[in-house]
Amino acid sequence: MNREVIIPPLRRIQGVLVPPADKSILHRAILLNALAGGEAVITAREYGADNVNMIAIAQALGARAAVDGDSIRMTGAGMRPARPPAGILDCGNSGTAMRLLAGVLAGQGFGSILDGDESLRRRPMARVTDPLARMGARIESRQGRAPLTIHGTPLRGARCEMAAPSAQVKSAVMFAGLYAEGETQVVEIAPTRDHTERLFHYFGLPVSAEGYTITTRRVDGWPACGVRVAGDISAASFFIAAAALARDGSLRVEDCGLNPTRTGFLEILSAMGGDFEAAKPGVSAGEPVGTITVRSSRLEGVNIGGEWVVRGIDELPIAAILAAAADGETSIRGASELRVKESDRITLIAANLRALGVPVVEREDGVDITGIGEWNGGEVDSGGDHRIAMAFAAAACRARGPIRIRNAGWVETSWPGFFTTLGRLSGENL
Repeated sequence: MNREVIIPPLRRIQGVLVPPADKSILHRAILLNALAGGEAVITAREYGADNVNMIAIAQALGARAAVDGDSIRMTGAGMRPARPPAGILDCGNSGTAMRLLAGVLAGQGFGSILDGDESLRRRPMARVTDPLARMGARIESRQGRAPLTIHGTPLRGARCEMAAPSAQVKSAVMFAGLYAEGETQVVEIAPTRDHTERLFHYFGLPVSAEGYTITTRRVDGWPACGVRVAGDISAASFFIAAAALARDGSLRVEDCGLNPTRTGFLEILSAMGGDFEAAKPGVSAGEPVGTITVRSSRLEGVNIGGEWVVRGIDELPIAAILAAAADGETSIRGASELRVKESDRITLIAANLRALGVPVVEREDGVDITGIGEWNGGEVDSGGDHRIAMAFAAAACRARGPIRIRNAGWVETSWPGFFTTLGRLSGENL
């Protein structure tokens, strides 16, 4: 993870990109099939360590998983695995895995412990343990953080009103609702990514949505279901931005998820004047999938807030790179959630842009960035955050000199082939 990567100035991004499998969808597909009855195949490209950890946890819960290239053949253990896990369930760097699993394990007939790496241990977990407690869950934490010690117990349905937008917390409550007596409702304050709702429907599980309220209820089990996981738009965003920043070339992104709860970044890029088109020719496992074509663009500063933040929270680091290249000023507001991701992304965005000579003002819930078109090379630090590392790799498309990225190895958690792909599309040997 302490690997350093030096990216030379990149002038051209050209070619075709098929992004790695959407890790949010893949997490859910693995978990649903691990708890199902029967056998099914999940097809997913180039997934990283976070999803590998979820497969290992599925196996620890009694499911069988045979990996062969892009195929994961799973045999489920049923929604109530016959045996408890033999040891601590290691979620690695994945907050999604820990929060979804908390919802599943809270209603089991055995105890379990969820833990992760140092970064995950810093992330707030009370936001998920509190609503689960309203359903009767018994979960101990270390001052609201991992490790989580879960004492499986019967659950009851509840109406859980969200304190902040979070698809992970919503999904944890929905999974717990499958084990709870009665009806379970999640009331959102703003729409968040709806992969869990779509996969519940795809697997035939009870789920309905009316306005901001999602309802589910207890079931006795469900059959395994094959899932083809399309490309991750969050992963693709780094290359979409790189192609917009580069002085030459064009990029075609194929088989990319275009779920409207995930396309905030594309709307930001459009508002900035990005030259691209997105088409939706198909559907995969209930998810819209399509092709994005993007070319070198002249960008303008914008104000980023509201729904763009909710539907593009993971892409805000790369949106900040676009802002640094844009004419005028860009403000990002309402993004305090960035401070409790894999790192404090607000501080890292500001510090690393300053290291390249870009004027930035750090705010409590965002940043103000003055665009300068292009910037110096220099040294930046990912802070142990894969998205920060990938964003500043894309920044090489407007750099006058090389960018040295410290702790770049963290990209392995989501996309092991990222730097190889960047080299292929830029024509550089990285």
